[in-house]
Amino acid sequence: MAQATAQPSAVATPAVLPIKSILPWAVFFGALMLLALFFVGAEQGATAIFAGEGVHEWVHDGRHLLAFPCH
Repeated sequence: MAQATAQPSAVATPAVLPIKSILPWAVFFGALMLLALFFVGAEQGATAIFAGEGVHEWVHDGRHLLAFPCH
């Protein structure tokens, strides 16, 4: 019966992501989230860019979920 020899196991190392590659995406998604927060929280409430109630009706449930008053 042959005896199995132990093989050294490879150690997993985390991938290194430079901040210069992440920063443009972080700024983009941050701006996108601020735009979404504006539409949910302020559009057709205290301020309005678009006339009518269309945007308000689309984000109405989101306003209540995030505790923004709307009526």
